[in-house]
Amino acid sequence: QVQLVESGGGLVQPGGSLRLSCAASRFTLDSSAIAWFRQAPGKEREVISCISRGGGSTYYMDSVKGRFTISRDNAKNTAYLQMNDLEPEDTAVYYCAAAVRRLCARDAAWFPYWGQGTQVTVSS
Repeated sequence: QVQLVESGGGLVQPGGSLRLSCAASRFTLDSSAIAWFRQAPGKEREVISCISRGGGSTYYMDSVKGRFTISRDNAKNTAYLQMNDLEPEDTAVYYCAAAVRRLCARDAAWFPYWGQGTQVTVSS
């Protein structure tokens, strides 16, 4: 079965950086749009960023623009989310998701494949 595995989360101080990875198995990411979502306690899951199948189109939610960068390495079958200048409000469980489609989508319902999530905590 398709498996997406996130890694790279952890505890970081405000202003710090983390790079999340999303490695796929039994599935080739080069056929898919890939998105990163996050869910904070007591809040709904929200889409942070998305990259199209070809990588030529990306989306970022307003609060992470200029701080986060989504990328993909199809040769490694892995996607990444580089997070810089982290803020306490970024604390959440981060999920990667994939969908066999060309363009990005912002609705979680479009993504049938999900990772298990990785915790990111931004605190001093």
